[in-house]
Amino acid sequence: MDELLIDANNATLGRLASYAAKQALQGKKVIILNSEKAIVTGRKKFTIENYHKDKSRGGSSQKGPFFPTLPERIVKRTIRGMLPDYRRGKGREAFKRILCFKGIPEKYKDKKSIKAGKEKKATYISIEEISKKI
Repeated sequence: MDELLIDANNATLGRLASYAAKQALQGKKVIILNSEKAIVTGRKKFTIENYHKDKSRGGSSQKGPFFPTLPERIVKRTIRGMLPDYRRGKGREAFKRILCFKGIPEKYKDKKSIKAGKEKKATYISIEEISKKI
């Protein structure tokens, strides 16, 4: 099985998620490093409001939907939304092949990874900031 290492530093979250989902559907194991450094473009205030709205939309405390607050889980949930059906069939198998990490684990320090993002001129907020404020 092919292993695809992606460094999410300054990567736009939606583009990163769609690329990772596509690669996972093709049968590759996708490992995303530095997931807390991925970014969402747009004004900070409105982005935080949208994430807060998603989090508070859940049902009672015992029932779902549950919205993650950890940065690596936010990235993985975004990728899950790009898969056809994460509960059965191809989508389920692809979702199992996706791993997201905060920082770079020792296991992947020496391996070469794809740089997914570059410095942006637009206004943006990092996933780490979002996770602290929701």
